[in-house]
Amino acid sequence: MGSMSVQITIRGVPEEVRDKLAASAALQRKSMQEFLRYELERLAARPSFETWLKEVRDRKEAARTNVPASSILRARDADRR
Repeated sequence: MGSMSVQITIRGVPEEVRDKLAASAALQRKSMQEFLRYELERLAARPSFETWLKEVRDRKEAARTNVPASSILRARDADRR
């Protein structure tokens, strides 16, 4: 990455959450630190919900398409059969 790393401390994590994270790390044969660093990097790379929604709306507006909700629901229901 080239940038200097920093320390992050998170207090007040419930034991059951820590245990689940430790189990997930172990399943991937990673230390807790490696696992959490990877998950934090993955989380930071994702856009926020607001950013994602704005991008979807911008693409929809640029495409100038309008699909009625009834068509979407029909297609959804057809996939459930």
